[in-house]
Amino acid sequence: MTLSETRLEAQTLLIDLDDTLCENNIYFERAIADFIAFLDHKAHTAEEVRVILNGVEKESILKHGYGLHSFAHSLVDCFERLSVEPVTPQLHDKIHKIAHQIAEHPLEIIEGVPETLDYLSKRHHLMVMTKGNITEQSGKIERSGLKDFFTAVEIVAEKNPPTYKDIISKYELDPDSTWMVGNSPKSDINPALAVGIHAVFVPHGMTWILEHEEIGTTTRRGQRLLEVKRFSDLREHF
Repeated sequence: MTLSETRLEAQTLLIDLDDTLCENNIYFERAIADFIAFLDHKAHTAEEVRVILNGVEKESILKHGYGLHSFAHSLVDCFERLSVEPVTPQLHDKIHKIAHQIAEHPLEIIEGVPETLDYLSKRHHLMVMTKGNITEQSGKIERSGLKDFFTAVEIVAEKNPPTYKDIISKYELDPDSTWMVGNSPKSDINPALAVGIHAVFVPHGMTWILEHEEIGTTTRRGQRLLEVKRFSDLREHF
């Protein structure tokens, strides 16, 4: 079946939130730049500090999950490991402010998203599938003004094959007509392919480094992997 034929049938599109529908990682990158400048390490370059921070973030995710709370822990832990000065309560407060400045930014919807969702929602079944802190992610969805385009919202702790299998089972989704749409090879594309559903890769120039991964291949006959340049290109295929 060609994609042009597929678009005539109702499909289920599981759609990622952060850096697929709305900007996210750009704000974290700015906070990290502010943190590295504040640390001003004399022995490590900015690039070396970032590598250390990446490792600390992996540890924090295991303990605290995703979101601003976990990110703030990562910055504090990284500072404590690298700073030659005693980490005072005042320094803790400063670092927490650097992390939580992200929450002060108004939500920025990626260009073309509302019009594309309006188009797709009249033809297909759309669901948000995002990982992270429930309160933070729910708030984003409410503020986005996009919620009415979706028939369901799933906020999960991790986006891995077992989670995808749970969602497929919960909604009794047919793999032949189910797609995951997102910017992350690690969380959106590869686990979707692993469980046998289709995937649409929508690259973003600021995808979080911990979400980088080589894109895998299809795992069954008839499964499809599509790459588009921008979210609005979905209108050409669905």
